Amino acid sequence: MLRATNRLAEAEPLIRRALAIVDKSFGKKHPDVARYLNNLAGLLQDAGRLSEAEQPLRQALDIFEQSFGQDHAEVAMALNNLAQLLKATNRLAEAEPLMTRVVTIFEMRFGKNHPNVATALNNLARLLRTTNRMGDAEPLMRRMVEILLDFTRQTGHSHPNLQSAVDNYASLLQATGMNEAKVRQKVNELLAEYGMSLG
Repeated sequence: MLRATNRLAEAEPLIRRALAIVDKSFGKKHPDVARYLNNLAGLLQDAGRLSEAEQPLRQALDIFEQSFGQDHAEVAMALNNLAQLLKATNRLAEAEPLMTRVVTIFEMRFGKNHPNVATALNNLARLLRTTNRMGDAEPLMRRMVEILLDFTRQTGHSHPNLQSAVDNYASLLQATGMNEAKVRQKVNELLAEYGMSLG
């Protein structure tokens, strides 16, 4: 609650105390310790203390890998957290393989057309766009949209991230130099494959 209301200085000692209790109760390599380390890292990032957040994120990743193996969903979440921190500190070359690994783990765990895979693809595509690799980013962004369109078609309910996914894809196409009319045409062609349109 304190973190959610931006009372970070009050929240930090409580998170650290909870971490110490879990550590003492279950041992330093218990997955619950890793979860509290992730919480602590999130608070440190909220406070703008990015360099301090890296160590608990790496420690949490190590615990999850030792507890669950290399390809567990919790490992993927820890990889994603670390990758986002590396991206925020402009260490893009270090972040990219972690994001790629997240995509691979989610595909294995949830299937290639799961919304979690779409989120991971979006993160990777946005990083590639940041490094001006539009040609590499475009198929990933397109696939993300396709996954969310397929979800919408199968469930009959629009995925909450669908509109932003379409907007991100259109923005990426424009960044490649495509004019607005061509972007609209390409996006509409994609939507039409799933019985939808921009209107």
